[in-house]
Amino acid sequence: MARGWESKSVESQQEAAAAKQSPAARFDPQEAQRRAERATLMLARTRALADLQHACAPAHRAMLEQAIADLDRRLADAD
Repeated sequence: MARGWESKSVESQQEAAAAKQSPAARFDPQEAQRRAERATLMLARTRALADLQHACAPAHRAMLEQAIADLDRRLADAD
């Protein structure tokens, strides 16, 4: 008897958790695409900054600085 009660409790907890997540899934496809693109740009920028901190060659540093500037421009355009 206790086993069945625990199963119902777990089931209700899972349903409650799914209900909390559903408002985030209400984005229209265009909004979801925009958010995904922004997240991708932010990850690329973070990676380029990390690479810049370890770059020694002037040409490599210049390339990374240009990439970061381009990513900043694209992020500004995305807003």
